[in-house]
Parts: sequence; structure tokens; C-alpha cells
Amino acid sequence: MSPPSLGRLTRLAELSQGLVADLDPEAVLDQILDAAIELTGARYGALGILDESREEFAEFRTRGVDDATRARIGDLPRGHGVLGVLIDEQKPLRLEDVGAHPRSYGFPADHPVMRTFLGVPVRVRGEAWGNLYLAEKAGGAFTEADEELSIVFAAWAATAIELARLHDRSERRRQQLENAVRGLEAVRDVATAIGGETGFDRVLELIAKRGRALINSGSLAVLLREGEELVVAASAGDESRLGGLRLPIAGSVCGRVFEEGRAAQLPAERLAIPQANTGLLVPMSYRGKPLGLLAAFDSAGEGPAFSFGDEQLLGVFAATAANALAMAESVESDRLRSSMDAADHERGRWARELHDETLQGLGALRLLLAAALRSDDQAAYASATREAIEQVEEEIANLRAIISDLRPAALDELGLRPAIEALLRRRGQNGFSIESTLDLPDPELGEPRLAPDRESTVYRLVQEALTNIGKHANASAVHVEVTASAGDVAVEVRDNGTGFDAEQATEGFGLAGMRERVYLAGGTFALDSGPDGTRLRARLLAGQRGST
Repeated sequence: MSPPSLGRLTRLAELSQGLVADLDPEAVLDQILDAAIELTGARYGALGILDESREEFAEFRTRGVDDATRARIGDLPRGHGVLGVLIDEQKPLRLEDVGAHPRSYGFPADHPVMRTFLGVPVRVRGEAWGNLYLAEKAGGAFTEADEELSIVFAAWAATAIELARLHDRSERRRQQLENAVRGLEAVRDVATAIGGETGFDRVLELIAKRGRALINSGSLAVLLREGEELVVAASAGDESRLGGLRLPIAGSVCGRVFEEGRAAQLPAERLAIPQANTGLLVPMSYRGKPLGLLAAFDSAGEGPAFSFGDEQLLGVFAATAANALAMAESVESDRLRSSMDAADHERGRWARELHDETLQGLGALRLLLAAALRSDDQAAYASATREAIEQVEEEIANLRAIISDLRPAALDELGLRPAIEALLRRRGQNGFSIESTLDLPDPELGEPRLAPDRESTVYRLVQEALTNIGKHANASAVHVEVTASAGDVAVEVRDNGTGFDAEQATEGFGLAGMRERVYLAGGTFALDSGPDGTRLRARLLAGQRGST
């Protein structure tokens, strides 16, 4: 027996080192075949990978046979005949004429002629993994040196395969951890939105965007139930295919997923979504009640379809999204009720003002005039007339004050600063002194005014705060500060009164209405109160509308 030459051993070492340097499992298998053919001078090579039973091949890779020939041959070998000898015995097999072996039963039609044969097992961690097959050595039969080289190379191949498998598992684990982190970030973002009392539409938008990023899909839609249909309430990504989409619940694939509560991945022909190839449908339910679906279309990952991990990740996210939607809907309902309560309270206050002042004053005037009509004394009649005129003037002034409180003309005609200044002059007659710092746009200088709804919100905040101080604070001094910058406007009203418990305050303080106004303006509201007085602070976007 002649040992392998030094040159072949050197090449074996080089090829083996190249194998273990590559960590891509697919690339490693291709390199094994190429290197084995080079080392032995074979024309054909094959790598049979065993299935879990270790009784036949799960995969059979070849070299040296072109695609057209492979197609004519038909089905690839499963591990019978001579190829199966190595499966059964797990030791090298070298033949000068493979057709002469007792287990040989010939080749399929159109199969290339193969006589010389060399097969060696590949064992990973001591267990049968597969077999390396070589055929048709150039210049004659395979030698003992070829067999020895192949055995050593097979050991290196097993090491390379195991390293690649470990690396692949590590990468998949890393990807799973990254997906978990992305999932937690998505859940955090939605939870933050709810914690910040973000509006229902904003929560929908956030769910669509974060859900799409979570599984890297081409687009994602949030479908909610509307009667007997599922309607796209929000979407992210390529929205051209989703705009205005309405799907019936009865008889549709989406409707079945919605009603059964089980996720499904479907091909394009069953989706009825224009330009979509694949879709992943995940139901959303809250406390057993179905709310809608998350529908993701066309994975942007390695393949066109979504993975099982994508389905699991989106399923977890859907549960969080359903909770977020239910909470947001509840918050919206609470805000609506709060707004309606504040409006009712406001109307009640004006009704009391009209009843206690204007209506009673008009009643007294009626009695005065009725008494004057019954009297024949001209002097008494003239005196009653003069008194009636004074009462009418007083009631006109009262009505003007009420109208001004409802919507001051100065706010529309002159702007926010003149309207607040007039308000402070009127309220300064209520037994407390008022100092003010008003840094607001001046339309007379060409400075752009705030948007009308912002001006109204700021005015109402100051007005309501001064009303509370007059009714409840027992204050002697008040400071009002309103400052507008390029991006926002800040309001602060503070007094030196006796304070109150803000958490126990009744609706008479109008706090719900003030908070609602600030929320609708996209701002923040804070109230601090104690024995040394009360401070109200609010900040909202300026919303400039241009000069007037």
C-alpha cells in the first residue's frame, strides 16, 4: 500500500481548513463535494444525508451531473442498492466495478456510466449523518491512498458540518432574541401610547407601524369589525392595496380567521388583496370577544412567506394590540363622557347666572313698571321710569359680561392679548389684585396670530382659573402668565389663596373641562394646590395660522 503523497496531504490540510472556516451550512456541503472530487480525481460525487430514521436519504446532493441529465434520470436515490451498503455497515467501500457488487441492480435510463466507486461514511459526534460517494476516477480505479484521504477528509467534513450547525443554531437563537426584543419594544410603544392617553386613532397607527416592523412585512393592516364587515382602520407600508378595503365576515377567509380565532397564512389566490403574494392573518380578541385582525402581506425577509416565528411573534403582539385598543376605546369613552359632563356643567353655570342675576333683575323691573302704571302720581311715575332705565342699563351690562364670557368679541376681532387684558380688567374688580405677564403675538405689528382653537383654549383656561379663584380661593393676589414661543404656548395662573385638595375637587371647579380643552389641543395640564395657594400650568402647541 502506498501512502498519500506529501502534496496530496498538504492539499488535504488546505481544503480541510477551508471547510471549518466557512460557517454557512449550505456552503459547507457544497465545499465537501468539490474538495472530495479534487482530492481523489473523481468525475462524479454525491453526498447522501440521512433522515431521522438513519435508514434512507432525506437529501441527496450531486456533482458532475448537469441539470438536464438529472432531470431525465428522475427521482434521486433513497439509499438502496450499493449506496445502501454504507448505510447498513457504516464503513468505507471501494469497488473497481460497481455493477458487479451483489447489491447492485443497475442504473436508471439516461444515467451516466459509472464503474469505479468509493464511498466513506460521515459521522457527526459519533452518529451516522450521511455518506460521501465518489465515482469514475480519472485514469483508473480508486486506490488505498484515495480511501485513506477520503476517510481523513470525511472526519474534517464532520467537524465542519457540526461547526456550521452550531453556528446556524446560534444565529437562529440570536434572531429569536432579537425578535423578542423587537416584540417587547413594540409592546412598550403601544403601552406608552395608552399610558400617555394617546387618542384611539394614534393607537391604531402605532399598532400598524410597529406590527409591520416587528415581522418585516411589506405592509400591515388593522381590520376592525364594523357591522357584518371587517374594515381597514389603519395600515402601514404599501397602502395602495389596502385603501378603503372592506371584507364581509360571512363567507370570507378573513371572516373565518376572525370568527375561529386561529391565525392563518394564505397564498395570493385566496387573499383577494391586489398585488399581494402571501398574507398572514392573526386575530385580535379582548376577554374572549373578537375585535378584528392584524393582516400582514408579503414578508420582506429571506423568502416570500412568513416564518412560524413571524406568526408567533405577531400573535403575541396581537394580544397586546387588542388590549391597547380596548383600553384606548375606554379612554375615548371616558373623555367623551367627561367632555359632555363639562359642557353640561358649563351650561348649568350660565343658566344660574341668567336666573340669579338677569332673570331676577327683569322680574323686579316688571314689578316696578306695573306699580308705576297703576299710580296716577306723575312724579312717582317719572321716578319709576328713571329707576327702570337704570335697571335696564345694569341688566344690559350684565348680559354683555355674560356674552363676553361666552365668546368675547375682542378675541375674534383683536386677538388673544386684548381679550385676556379685558378679562383681567373685569375680574380685577372681584376683590383680588391681578398682575400679568403676556408675551403673545401682536397682529398690529404683523406678527402671526395663534390658530383660533388655540386662542380659544388659552382664553378659556385663564377665564376658568379666575372664576375658580373668585369662588373658592379666598385669594388677595393673582398672577397670570401667558407666553407664546415658536412652537408652543404656556399658561400659568397662580394665587395666594387657601388652596384645595385637587384630587377631591368637585365638578364645580371645572377641572374636567380644562383638562379636556388642553387634551384636544394636544397639550399637557398640571395643577398644584396647597395652603400657600394654587398654581395651574398648561402647555400646548401654538398652531399659528398666519397674520391677519
